[in-house]
Amino acid sequence: MSLITKIFALLVALEFLYIFYLETLATASDKTAKVFGMTADELKRDSVNTLFKNQGVYNGLISVLILIAVFAFSSKTALIFLMIYIVAVALYGSLTSNPKIILMQGGLAILTLITCIF
Repeated sequence: MSLITKIFALLVALEFLYIFYLETLATASDKTAKVFGMTADELKRDSVNTLFKNQGVYNGLISVLILIAVFAFSSKTALIFLMIYIVAVALYGSLTSNPKIILMQGGLAILTLITCIF
């Protein structure tokens, strides 16, 4: 696995750790409201707050899996499958929620996939 692939993978992992932070630890913050285009009052609702925290744990786990694939196992194959999964989820989000998601959540993963191929 090349150094550039590891750097891009690390950036994807950091992105997902940041999403974890926003959704799980800073759920009702002004920054989270801005990033997700919601009001802080919406984020304080118990049902929304619980959903965000659950989603945040998922994003944190994705980050951990990327780090394990790259640094513990040095597995390009595992990394490729994780990046394909991230791009697929971002594509779904862009089709069902906001077209920008494919670039915001999938952009770095796409670049990481490209570095894996070349």
